[in-house]
Amino acid sequence: MARYTCLFTVATPVDNLQRLLGELLESCKFDIIYQTEDYLMAREIPGGIAFSKLVVVEVLIDRTTATDREVRMNIVIKNEELPLQVDNHCRQMFNVVSDAIAQNRQIQLIEAVAG
Repeated sequence: MARYTCLFTVATPVDNLQRLLGELLESCKFDIIYQTEDYLMAREIPGGIAFSKLVVVEVLIDRTTATDREVRMNIVIKNEELPLQVDNHCRQMFNVVSDAIAQNRQIQLIEAVAG
């Protein structure tokens, strides 16, 4: 199973973050399948890729340390693919989502720590 994680610290109000993340993931061709106040799960929209390579994104928003100026969130991107190559599909989608967060004008990236 391929699995990539990143801890992001962003400068955006916590109340807007979930909506912004939903829009961001949908623009990256993900479908939101589950959502709570501090958790979001999205699945890659099928088509053009093997079912085992479809990627799932989980976002955990840390509301316990959130302030008006910054919020921390942990993102896990995974699929059933064995990561036999460095540049596998899961890694490519991890890069797509990470770049989308970093380049989003409404979500100002303060720090990103990949794991």
